[in-house]
Amino acid sequence: MAVYTDVSDEELGAFIDRFNIGNLLSYKGIAEGVENSNYLVHTETGYYILTLYEKRVNPDDLPFFLGLMQHLAAKDLNCPTPLIDRDGQMLGELAGRPAAMVTFLDGMWVRKPQLVHCAELGKGMARMHLAGADFEIKRPNSLSVDGWAPLLDASRERAHEVKAGLAEELTAELDELQALWPKELPNGVIHADLFPDNVFYLGKELSGLIDFYFACNDAFAYDVAICINAWCFEPDGMFNVTKARALLEGYRSVRPFSELEFDNLPLLCRGAALRFLLTRLYDWLSVPEGALVVPKDPLEYLHKLRFHRGVSNASAYGLDK
Repeated sequence: MAVYTDVSDEELGAFIDRFNIGNLLSYKGIAEGVENSNYLVHTETGYYILTLYEKRVNPDDLPFFLGLMQHLAAKDLNCPTPLIDRDGQMLGELAGRPAAMVTFLDGMWVRKPQLVHCAELGKGMARMHLAGADFEIKRPNSLSVDGWAPLLDASRERAHEVKAGLAEELTAELDELQALWPKELPNGVIHADLFPDNVFYLGKELSGLIDFYFACNDAFAYDVAICINAWCFEPDGMFNVTKARALLEGYRSVRPFSELEFDNLPLLCRGAALRFLLTRLYDWLSVPEGALVVPKDPLEYLHKLRFHRGVSNASAYGLDK
C-alpha cells in the first residue's frame, strides 16, 4: 500500500487552493510505490499527482528532486513537472508531511518489456543524462559503494535466515568491489531507479520517466548497469542478451560510451546487483509481523550478482566497442 498518510477533503481542498488549478473534483490513493504517499488528484483543469513525503525521505533532498524535475522538463525531457504555488514555492506541507503537486504524465508501464521498449529506455536514459549536465544542485549517491557496508552490517547477523552462507558471500563480494570500484568514469545526474514501473510508454514509444526520488550524482554507466539488472533478466532468471543489446545500442545512439565505461560495465553490473540485493535483504528482515507490504525477494538479485561475476567483458551484454 502506497498511502501511508490519509488526507481529508478539507485539507486537500485548502492545499490545492494555493495553485491556480481550479477546484477539487475528486482524488484517490495510488497503490504503486513504497516510499511516499501518492494521490491522483482531479481538479477543474485536469489531473495531477500529489505526493506526501514520508519519514524515509530526507527533507533536505527535496529541493534537489523537485528542482531536477523542473530542470529536465525545461530541457524537453518528458517527466512530471512540479507546480509552483502563488508564493513561488514548489514545496508545501499537508497533513504534517512535506508535500508537492506535479503534472500528470500520460502512459503506462509495461509488464513484459519487449526489445523496442528496452531500446526506447536506453535512448530516454541517455537524453536524461545529457539534459541534467548543467543542473547546478548536487546530491551524492548515498547508496553507492561507500553505503553498502552499513547496509550489509545491518543484516549480517540474520542473513542466514534468507540463505545459508549469504553474509560471507556478500562480504567477499563487497571487499572486491570496494577494491576495484572505478572512480573516474563520466558522471552527472542519474535516475538510479529506472525499473519498468518508473518508465511510461504510449504503445511502443516512451512517454516519460517518473519517480526521481533516488536521483543523485554518480557515474552514468552505473545507471545503465541498474537498468541491465532491472530489464534484461527474464522471470525464470535467464539473462536476455538481446534485450541488453537493444538497451545499450539505444543508449549509445544518443550518448556514446567511453572505453573506460565499456571496460567497467561488468563490475558496475555486479555493484548494481549488490546494491539492490542489500536493500531488499534489509527490507526482507525488517518487515514487522502483520504488515501488508510484501517485501521483494533478495535472492533474485543474488542470482543476478552471480551471473555478472562470471562476465569478463561488456560483449557478454551484446555491446561491442
